[in-house]
Amino acid sequence: MSINSKNIVHKMSGFYKLCVAIVLSLLLLVSSSQVKAQDATAGGAPAAASTAPAAGGADAEKGKTLFTNNCAQCHAVTDEKVVGPGLKGVETRTPGKDWLHKWIRNSSAVIATGDAYANQVFNANGKVQMSSFPSLSDADIDGILAYIDQSGKPVASAVAATSGGTSDGTATASSASGPSELFTFVLVALLVVMLLVLGVLLTIVTILSKAVTPIATTDGTVVTSSFGQRLKTGMSDAFNNPTLRSIVIWLFLLVVTKATIDGAYGVGIQQGYAPKQPIAYSHKLHAGQYKIDCNYCHTGVNKGKSATIPAANICMNCHGVIKKESPEIQKIYAAIENNQPIEWVRVHNLPDLAYFNHAQHVNVGNVACQTCHGEIEKMEVVEARSSLTMGWCIDCHRRTEVNTKDNAYYDKLVALHRKESKEPLKVANIGGLECSKCHY
Repeated sequence: MSINSKNIVHKMSGFYKLCVAIVLSLLLLVSSSQVKAQDATAGGAPAAASTAPAAGGADAEKGKTLFTNNCAQCHAVTDEKVVGPGLKGVETRTPGKDWLHKWIRNSSAVIATGDAYANQVFNANGKVQMSSFPSLSDADIDGILAYIDQSGKPVASAVAATSGGTSDGTATASSASGPSELFTFVLVALLVVMLLVLGVLLTIVTILSKAVTPIATTDGTVVTSSFGQRLKTGMSDAFNNPTLRSIVIWLFLLVVTKATIDGAYGVGIQQGYAPKQPIAYSHKLHAGQYKIDCNYCHTGVNKGKSATIPAANICMNCHGVIKKESPEIQKIYAAIENNQPIEWVRVHNLPDLAYFNHAQHVNVGNVACQTCHGEIEKMEVVEARSSLTMGWCIDCHRRTEVNTKDNAYYDKLVALHRKESKEPLKVANIGGLECSKCHY
């Protein structure tokens, strides 16, 4: 029995050494991965691609903004038809820029003149009247056309001058690129698990070693006992060890306390909440692919406390013409016919004791929707990405600089602030941390 016990201890000791070797390997792998990531960031980052200026001096960057705000609800820059036709190559298939200037500013007037091409476009698109944009200048329209033209061309990506590139300047895959965050997380998790396994194995090996070690008496004789008895004695000694017992008790108390505190702080937090909605509306499609501005549907975001839930008639502005046969769109028709509101499920919810005004943040503070709601334009199903806790809001107020440019309202406040501090004026400096701002 003692020989078999010694063999067990010997084998477990070997397994323990193997685990130590694995842990050391993981440590080296994590370290080397981090070094490679730092090297790739420092010396292997590709240069940003330069944007070629548009022909004729048109401002394509401004045109992109104008297109997003005015045109993207009804048109795509590709051949795809949304409400109106796709705009790819629009300059080549129309009578020219002068005609486009007149058409975009007032399409009804051009149709009324009897223009053959204008009437052809009008009839081919179901006689849907295009919105007029009389406030757009020739330069604005040229910028929009330049943006459409650039969007239809392949983008030339800049290549960093690294040793991994080819002689003709084309990029090659870099073996020194850093690991993904998921890969690093998995390595760290494995490392923690292996450390726990090592701790357990060390305890078992210690107990088994004591169990198979003969006990010498004072007169020189050796007292032997069964393996089970010695194992029981070793475990009893380990349990009765006051130091080990205290460590176990304190670890247990710390884990329970931490779990209790985390649970208390998590009350009311809906981060990660992504409920199923009565109609499968895709923000990824509408706000992402078609670039529909958030303000078009959430009409109260610039002028009221609530961003408002879009009414069904806003949906009908487009879906009265397109995708009418879709089962999801038919749910909107049914709601209108039955005079029943669509029962959307609320995703982002603040407690009643907290006051939040969308207009104050979006219109005055120029806070982007993505700051609080995450990359909504990439969400197939809307999810609560931020915790929206008081601490989260306060941290934002401490970091965010007040936009005081060309705003005389802040002039005196900025002057007073500069006398006391060289730091930029933050929201926290204008009452952003006062309790009564949010709790009333």
